[in-house]
Amino acid sequence: MPTQRYSVTQPHIETLFAWIKSGEIAIPEIQRPFVWVPVKVRNLLDSLYNGYPVGYLIAWRNPDVKLKDGTLSSGKRILIDGQQRVTALMAALLGQEVVNKDYRKVRIRIAFHPAEERFEVLNSAIAKDAAWIPDIAAVFDPHTSIFGLVNTYCDKNPGTDKDEIFRSIERLRGITSNQIGLIELDSDLDIETVTEIFIRVNSEGVPLGQADFAMSKIAVNETYGGSLLRKAIDYFCHLARAPEFYGMVEKDKEFAASEYFTQMAWLRHENDDIYDPSYADMLRVAFTTEFKRGRLEDLVALLSGRNFETKQYEERIVEDSFERLKKGVKSFMKETNFKNFVMIIRSAGFVDASMIGSQNALNFAYILYLTLLDMGMPKADIERYVRRWFVMSILTGRYSGSPETTFDHDIRQIHAQGIASYADNLIRGELSDAFWDVSLPQAMDTSSASSPYFRLLLAAQVKMNDLGFLSRDITVQDLIKVKSDVHHVFPREYLKQQGFTRGQYNQIANYVVTQSEINIAIGKKEPRVYFEQLLEQCQGGPRRYGNITDLDTLRENLRMHCIPDGVEHMTVKDYPDFLTERRRLMAQKIRAYFEAL
Repeated sequence: MPTQRYSVTQPHIETLFAWIKSGEIAIPEIQRPFVWVPVKVRNLLDSLYNGYPVGYLIAWRNPDVKLKDGTLSSGKRILIDGQQRVTALMAALLGQEVVNKDYRKVRIRIAFHPAEERFEVLNSAIAKDAAWIPDIAAVFDPHTSIFGLVNTYCDKNPGTDKDEIFRSIERLRGITSNQIGLIELDSDLDIETVTEIFIRVNSEGVPLGQADFAMSKIAVNETYGGSLLRKAIDYFCHLARAPEFYGMVEKDKEFAASEYFTQMAWLRHENDDIYDPSYADMLRVAFTTEFKRGRLEDLVALLSGRNFETKQYEERIVEDSFERLKKGVKSFMKETNFKNFVMIIRSAGFVDASMIGSQNALNFAYILYLTLLDMGMPKADIERYVRRWFVMSILTGRYSGSPETTFDHDIRQIHAQGIASYADNLIRGELSDAFWDVSLPQAMDTSSASSPYFRLLLAAQVKMNDLGFLSRDITVQDLIKVKSDVHHVFPREYLKQQGFTRGQYNQIANYVVTQSEINIAIGKKEPRVYFEQLLEQCQGGPRRYGNITDLDTLRENLRMHCIPDGVEHMTVKDYPDFLTERRRLMAQKIRAYFEAL
């Protein structure tokens, strides 16, 4: 018979509150944004008032940790599911403020109509209506006399039945005596098992990731400054996206007095969005850089004090792990590190966030940058290796399958072999002649405008300072920054009229970046027609498409965009051959770009 890996209890809500206040149960997400809309809070209270079930909470007990004196410290329970429900109850019943999605502290006030026994979110009309108790937190205030509350209510509402009002308010107050299911998972369960349990029990919830568990472990550790570290990670990631949030961070007096605050203050003037990390990205980079491991489940284990050799949990490992993680986080958020890394990515031609489709490729590139910096490698060499690694990983989709496994392998090999040996051997193996001549052109047979290969072509054009399609003065970089048009060399409407499907006319080998006015002027003309007009334009004819007026400039522009020779004679019959040849030329251009990095 299988061993049960959990226990189920049904504590009263008031008991749950007492556990939370005493620290018996930790709610790591209490400082995270509260995402429920107030109506959901009202509905939760209505369910409790009517005695309906409100689902189970899931707690996972931290393992017992061996202290330095040899004794064991009993682990806290961490609430991993039900945080929004518990936060909603504490906000509505106890009057606690919550942090909303904008990281602002707000009160959620739920009103109660004792005569009609219904709840509503407080609004201005209800606030003026004496028939409503505007904030039920007053009912649960230990200093509130229920008799006084009923008498005051009835005085304001003549004709009400005092006994009926008393019974409904008593029933409301009795909500905290309701039981709520608590599933407590064994401390020796691994992350994958806990995640699987969470998904099975709460199939409609957002699946938990390993970063969520890591953040929970960080937040509940008071001994080694987990709360401040967690805030540092949260605040940095929020500031990277919204510099105006700085004022809100500044109001957190405890955090503003910490070393983390001064280290991230530079973000208040930063509007570059090339790298806007999430807390999962930041954790992954800091952990992999500092611990030379790629699996976040290992971070969770280390923050719990796990000794991988003895399989025991030790306080010294908890302390060491927190210190190392803090070091990694500080290195991540250091202004010179972050800005220099972003500069390297930009120098590879990725000048706009829309050009970066793989966050994991970006994450590992930053890991590589910080690792090589820590090794003392010359900055010029760091820049070259980071650029080449980033582009190689995008070309090969290196981190698209099992990123953690690949992160773990790569960081270990970089430390074991050295970056020069490992990167050069890897690039030679992955980017062989066969890749450039066969695999890459075949991979470009796709209709996705978000294809990494089209983005790489644009990066190559930016790096080579190419001009926009049929532009004499405006660069591809300029056009990307103003979100200009993606033009179909064989116009889309023209191909649709000829019976081509979306997957056929939207091939990336049919795309170029051009000025809107040129795109509009070409319209749905077939290439033979508008290219003949371009030739006339270069021989003194009317200017129809941009400002190119000589043949040499036109030919150079077409070369920049990998347009096959003879395009001026092409009709719909030539479209398949055009795509094949242009894919080959695009692959050659990307290869030349990569080899020059």
